[in-house]
Amino acid sequence: MNMTNDGSARPALWRVCVAAVAGSTIEGFDFLAYGTASALVFGKVFFANLDPTTATIASFATFATGLLARPVGGVIFGHYGDRVGRKAMLSISLILMGISTLGIGLVPGYAAIGALAPILLVLLRMMQGVAFGGEFGGAILMAVEHAPPRWKGVLGALPLAGVPMGLVLSALSFSFFTRLPEADFLSWGWRLPFIASIVLVAGGYYIRSSIPETPDFVEVQKQRRTANVPSLEVLRAHGKLLLLTIGNKLGEVTLYYTVTVFLIAYAAKLGFSKADTLHALLVGACCQVAGMIVVGWLCSKVGGRSIARIGGVAMALSISALIAMIETHDPFYLTLALALALGVVHPLVYAPQAAFYSAQFPAELRYSGLSLAIQLGAAIGGGMAPIIATQLSAQYASLTPIAFYVGGVGLLGTLCACFMRAGDAHESEEPALGAARTH
Repeated sequence: MNMTNDGSARPALWRVCVAAVAGSTIEGFDFLAYGTASALVFGKVFFANLDPTTATIASFATFATGLLARPVGGVIFGHYGDRVGRKAMLSISLILMGISTLGIGLVPGYAAIGALAPILLVLLRMMQGVAFGGEFGGAILMAVEHAPPRWKGVLGALPLAGVPMGLVLSALSFSFFTRLPEADFLSWGWRLPFIASIVLVAGGYYIRSSIPETPDFVEVQKQRRTANVPSLEVLRAHGKLLLLTIGNKLGEVTLYYTVTVFLIAYAAKLGFSKADTLHALLVGACCQVAGMIVVGWLCSKVGGRSIARIGGVAMALSISALIAMIETHDPFYLTLALALALGVVHPLVYAPQAAFYSAQFPAELRYSGLSLAIQLGAAIGGGMAPIIATQLSAQYASLTPIAFYVGGVGLLGTLCACFMRAGDAHESEEPALGAARTH
């Protein structure tokens, strides 16, 4: 693979790819382990004074605070990422994630310190959200801005694939510890994955310490094109594209967090054991890793916008069938539903994002624009998805309304993709609502 014209740059590119994937895997593990724990543990440990339904909703609300904090991280890290550089911000975000995740594993439960327990949990979750908000955009840019044009789609999908790799690690760890007696699991077993993650963080920091700055940012510095307040410049000059990107993101995160957070909790009401649910999640996450690489390759061949359009329609058409499989109460069909949702449908709306979203903003504003779009979309769509799904299922005693909810947001994503910049040689460039390209 002739990745560059300068053979000496090739090892640096591969180091960047490894660093991007390793970092996003670690961040994905830390962030998504919380989602698994919020479905299985936190309602009993931190909200023991509430009835089961209210405790579940409260637990999901703490999960949502992390997503709501992600735009704050996107603004802060995006500002300095566009002014100081991508590399330094990625190291800081990884350290912050490690500290907050370790803290979650150590915070006492409600029985020990009362109301202070959920307060500390929320604060640490918000710190996680800030870290993830800064990490995600930077990891994408490290891969995309180093990649040759014809490889941006597939290499940009690699850090995105790191998130399901983190989900695999999370599902494996919780699957192991749920084999403990219930009392031991709720007392200390659930804490061990959070505490052990500090080892992964140390390894990720070591790997990232050797990565170079991206060529795009080096060029921005040479030409002195940095903005004083990049996020405000994004809002002023690229507001329409920002809104369209957020709208496209909504579909993907709504599907993802409905499947990986809400359905884990709801599966227990359908009679599935924790082991069955986590096994299905593990299979789905493994399929997702493979699906991300395949769809990333397709994006390099036909263009990210084309795949993103198809993905939203696929969400709307498939969600009812996926829910019907889960309602069979059969572990085989639960596993099949998660394998199809995470391994086929989700990659169609997720893998295009790296190169496709990066093309919406110029290099001097790209960290801020990308982070704002992704994290605002994640906060609105992902943060609310488990709560809305729980309320719909409780009100209608059925998963059918959730199918309309998820499918409708998927179609919104397709509509937004139609008006976004192609940014790819495989696709014809169409004006995005009259937005002009700013350099």
